[in-house]
Amino acid sequence: MTLYPKLIMDALATVTYAGTKKNLVESGMVADTPVVTPLDPPVEGKSWKVKVVLEFPRDTDPFLRSTVKAAEAAIHYHVSKEVEVEIVTEFKSKAVPKDAPLLPDVEHIVAVSSGKGGVGKSTVAVNLAVALARLGYSVGLLDADIFGPSVPKMMGEEEAKVYSLHKDGRDLILPVEKYGVLMLSIGFFVPPTTATLWRGGMACNALRQLIADADWGRLDYLIIDTPPGTSDIHLSLLQMLKLTGAVIVSTPQQVALADARKGIDMYQNEKVQVPILGLVENMAWFTPAELPQNRYYIFGREGCKQLAEQMNVPLLAQIPLVQSICDGGDQGTPQVTNADSVSGQAFLNLAQAVVTVVNRNGKQPKQE
Repeated sequence: MTLYPKLIMDALATVTYAGTKKNLVESGMVADTPVVTPLDPPVEGKSWKVKVVLEFPRDTDPFLRSTVKAAEAAIHYHVSKEVEVEIVTEFKSKAVPKDAPLLPDVEHIVAVSSGKGGVGKSTVAVNLAVALARLGYSVGLLDADIFGPSVPKMMGEEEAKVYSLHKDGRDLILPVEKYGVLMLSIGFFVPPTTATLWRGGMACNALRQLIADADWGRLDYLIIDTPPGTSDIHLSLLQMLKLTGAVIVSTPQQVALADARKGIDMYQNEKVQVPILGLVENMAWFTPAELPQNRYYIFGREGCKQLAEQMNVPLLAQIPLVQSICDGGDQGTPQVTNADSVSGQAFLNLAQAVVTVVNRNGKQPKQE
């Protein structure tokens, strides 16, 4: 059997790189012609050695290990199992040092959190970001929910293509823009029907890339849609970024409020000390379209208002449960784009309340 570099290239062309959704050859990641040399004498049944150099965008690439394993497997499958494979990795740009300050050109970073899933946290985050843009602020939206990204669908950009540019000696990801908001999500890089089966370290590295290796530019506000609960992602965010504050989302239901308390406690922990900008009571009441003046308190009444009073934090907004909010999220048209609706106005009021609290906190003297 005689091996030629073209056979190796053909095998590598069967491997898809998740970062571009193209194969390794199309992505320009095969840095040099594969080197094929015979082993004399053969070693453990291997009669040939193949050396391949793969060039990745950066040394924190979350797809690095899986791509290298897939490339090795493809060579063994399409060429021969009697091949010793050596894959060398190189990088176009180095990652930002972990101790370097991130996002120095972003004025305010606001985390939107919830103690549990299903309370409408992503809906609030998306509408808050669009509302701030409509108020004239420059806004970014980061989907930090690595395992359940919702932003691409809610913003109507599930099919968006993400590009990069070379700037200041680095390759940076260009955020997608919609409704005047710059946004990034792992959902732009992973097919919507594919589960993200990553350990915590891989997820945190991917999140760091979306923050540090993206061209966010100058922003007044960066809204972060965090995963529900408390997790490695939250700890990574707290380590990477200096948050202006957190907005806690809950329904009035006691089960949801119990978890909201845990979310508040996480940010108020003495080792964290992130200000709670306030609470948002989502699904505060149900109003049927045919009876717009009626209110039905399906999940309880004013539970968040009572919690806000107990925790001595502002109640930023009470958002009603209406069909149009759900439809807007499914169709990629956030409800706040319909500013004439009651719920659209509620989200605009929420954005103004967040701005008011942020400005007020900024004028308060810092505690020593």
